[in-house]
Amino acid sequence: RNHCPNRTVLGILNRNGTMAEYLTLPTKNLHVVPDEISDEEAVFSEPLAAACRIVEQNLVSYDPERPDAVAILGDGKLGLMIAEVLGREYAKHGFTSGKPILFGKHQHKLDLVKQSGVDGRMVSECQDEKAFNGVAAEHAAKYDVVVDATGSPAGLSLAAGLCRPMGTLVLKSTCAHGTQFNAAPFVIDELKVVGSRCGPIDKALGLLAV
Repeated sequence: RNHCPNRTVLGILNRNGTMAEYLTLPTKNLHVVPDEISDEEAVFSEPLAAACRIVEQNLVSYDPERPDAVAILGDGKLGLMIAEVLGREYAKHGFTSGKPILFGKHQHKLDLVKQSGVDGRMVSECQDEKAFNGVAAEHAAKYDVVVDATGSPAGLSLAAGLCRPMGTLVLKSTCAHGTQFNAAPFVIDELKVVGSRCGPIDKALGLLAV
């Protein structure tokens, strides 16, 4: 679905977008939006599907004996949706402690998902400019899975510092411009870096209908 070498992308790759006089799509790409979902809500199905993709990729372990400790960086729309999805998954498995943590810069945004099974924290809590890697000691190398949804090149370095050795770093940011990149922590800590992109629209619509 995501990686066909002959795929076309609406308005992006070899297929006219919606500003064209007309457009065509395979019927399997069309999804019925339930009546109870407004158009204003339905437009969130695509980014919400991207959040669901992390679950679809089985990147987080919910082992009853030792579930993964998860951190999410970024409280933009995508970061909030990822928090909503992973928080619900965590709660679905019956865990009551060690919730996924959403680190962001805006308290009013963090408050939006406080009932979703995540713990919202200001990102400054996990940062320490005096530390060699910029990460506060109480959060350094403490998370099995770290999701970077900051949209900033600097988010990758912070995510690497939060991730435990041999942990998984999930990239949701697609920054076109780069920054100075230090590969050392990725090699030394043997981090697994996984890209995560588009997800299941049907699952997203199901969540929006809840």
